Formats: sequence, C-alpha cells, structure tokens
Amino acid sequence: MPSSARSNTAVRSFGALYVSTFLSGAWAMILPIIPVLAREFDVSAGGAAQIITSFAFGKMAGTVIGGVLLDRKGTRVGMLGAAGVAALAAFAAVWAPWFLLLIFIGFILGATDTLGAVAREIAAIDQAPRNLRGRLISSLHGTHTIGMAFCPFVGGWLTELFNYQAAFLGYAVTSAVSVFLAMMVADSPGSAHGKSPADGAPKTWSLAGLKERTFGLVHLYHEIRPDLRSTYCSIVFATMVNQSQRIIIQSMLPLYAVRYLELSPTQIGSLFTISGVVVFVMMIPAGFVMDRVGRKWCTVPSTGIPAFTFLLIPLTSNFFQLALLIGLSGVAQGLSLGSLATSTYDVAPAHVRGRLQALRRTVAEFGSGMAPLIAGYLANSFNPGVPFWAYAPLLLLSATFLLLVGKETLEK
Repeated sequence: MPSSARSNTAVRSFGALYVSTFLSGAWAMILPIIPVLAREFDVSAGGAAQIITSFAFGKMAGTVIGGVLLDRKGTRVGMLGAAGVAALAAFAAVWAPWFLLLIFIGFILGATDTLGAVAREIAAIDQAPRNLRGRLISSLHGTHTIGMAFCPFVGGWLTELFNYQAAFLGYAVTSAVSVFLAMMVADSPGSAHGKSPADGAPKTWSLAGLKERTFGLVHLYHEIRPDLRSTYCSIVFATMVNQSQRIIIQSMLPLYAVRYLELSPTQIGSLFTISGVVVFVMMIPAGFVMDRVGRKWCTVPSTGIPAFTFLLIPLTSNFFQLALLIGLSGVAQGLSLGSLATSTYDVAPAHVRGRLQALRRTVAEFGSGMAPLIAGYLANSFNPGVPFWAYAPLLLLSATFLLLVGKETLEK
C-alpha cells in the first residue's frame, strides 16, 4: 500500500477512534436523572443511586469478557459489539416499567462501556510509537472525559424539556452512531496480543479449575520484576480507589445537590460539565508531564487532591462553592488521565501486559462496584454528604502508597 494511502487510513482510523471515545461519555446523560428516577419509581435516594452500582459491576464483567474476546477476535469486534449492544440496551431503558429492569440494563451498559474502552485503547496503542504512549492514553482518556463533561448537561436539559426517558434515548442514539465509527477504526487482530497458555489452561469452573486459575494469577504476578511488584500493587490499589471516588461523585453528588442545595437537573449536569472541561484542559499538560517529568507527578496528586475535596464537599452551601471543588477534582482527574494505565504498561513485561492490565481493571471495577453500595447505605442511614467523609482516608492512603511505596517508572 502506498505511504499516502496508509497515512489517510491512519488519519481516518484515529479520527473515528477519538470521535467514538468522545461519544462513549454519553453514559453521563444518566447522572443528573438519578433523583428523578427515585421519584418516578418510588425508591429511596440511595436505592436510585444503585443504577451506578450495577453499571460499575457491569464494567467489571466487561473487563473479564473483554480480556478473552479481544485476545481471540481483535478490537473491531469489541468496538462494534459494545456499541451495538449499548444502543439496544439504552433504547430498552426508555420503555422499562420497573426500576429493577433499569438496574439490569445499567449492568449491560457498564459491560459495554468498559469493553469498548479497552478495545479503543489497544487499537490506539498498536498504531502509535512507544515514546508517545503517555500522551496517547492521556488524550484518549481526556476525550472520553470531555464527552462525560457535556453529556450530563444534555441529559439534565433533555429531562427538564421532556422526561428521564429522553436521556436514555439520547444515549441510544450516540451508541448507534458509534457502531458506524467502529467500522472505520483499523483492527488489531487478537493474535497481535500476548496469547495465554491455552493448552494448559483450565477449561471448567470446577474446584480444580479454580485452583489452577488462582495459581495462574500468582504466576502472572511473578512475571513482574521483583523490584517492581510493590509498585504494581500500589498502582492496582490506586486504580481501585481512584475509580471508586469517581463513582461516588457520580452517584452521591446529584443526591447531595438536590437535598441540601436544591439544584435543578440542569445545574447538576453543569457541575459535571465544569469538571469535564477542566479535565480536558489538563489533557495535554498531563501527557507531557507523564512523558517528560515522571509518572508519579500525575499519579500521586490524582488521589491526594480528591482526599481534600471530599472533606470539603459536605460543607458547601451553594452552587458556586460546590462548582469550585468539583473543578479542583477535575484537575486531579486530569492528572490521572492514563497515568495509572501508562505506569502499568511500564511495569508489566510485554508478553503479559494485557493480562496484568485486565487484572488491574478487574480489581478496580470490583472496588468501584462496592463503593456506591456502601455510599448508598451511608446516604440512607445518615445523609448524602457522609460518604464523602468516609472515603477521604482511603484516598489519602492511596496517595501515600504511590508516593512512598511505588517507584518512578519513567525511563529517562
């Protein structure tokens, strides 16, 4: 193929990749309608927030499914399948007569969200040189975040203009568009990624099979250089904590904003938009710092700053105070854009990088799935501000581990 043709193909592929990444943030249309769901389906505030729980557990399931599917079938199948199923599930949510059905749909949407995200990440990495890895992953996460920034405002606006079903319909439409975009992204065949030892792998979920799988994880961990194993553990813990704090903001912030500040769905959506805009502004600086200064300059503040904001959020008394803290959280999220994933790629040997990334993501999704359950209980037992205070120590502990236990992984 002539070089000009290859160049045009790459431009088209990356263009479609970034647009579909932006549209993947459309899930955030659902965030401002959580208080509305509580009223429409006559469930408690904490109960309505459990649609975020189901989404988080769906993301965990999608990580496991994606690890197998992408290794065997390639990235295009993952992107097409994720977008197609998400479109159908979101459209079904428009007509869902019971809240439990919405919970189940949230699980499906979570699985498709993480499957599509991993597929896009692998497709991008396979098309870019190593020395651009930090900036590439950061820009992908930033593009997703800017989608997450605008979509809550759109979801709140649609809800006020029509009803909560309009937000789900909006998500269905954007997912349908992503199906066509996925066809334009260059495929990364499954054989291009490290193959697991299929011949010796357990084929069943019997007790013996589970034992073999457990030993397989231990062997996988031992593939990491001994001096970097504690760094990997710190990264895994930080990923779980970092992802969980975002889930808590998504599920608890709307409830706090309605109960204590009496904000409208549009105002709640605006808070997420403010955060997303700040994250987008941080996208390029964060990638530059990661590739030129050091990974820890991004990873440590990514959990240290939210520890501070979580202590102050329950003390706010108006929209502007809350917006300031959410903007500050956006700075932290901007610094975290891809930094933990990039650090994992630095630590993990090439032949097991996919599986170690999947293990990190699975632990993180499990933690983020438990977070809204615990937060919902605390919100119902006390008030929606308590989960922020309860979670602040974990954020501080994570920052401490990254600073004192984890090593700098940037090779200079």
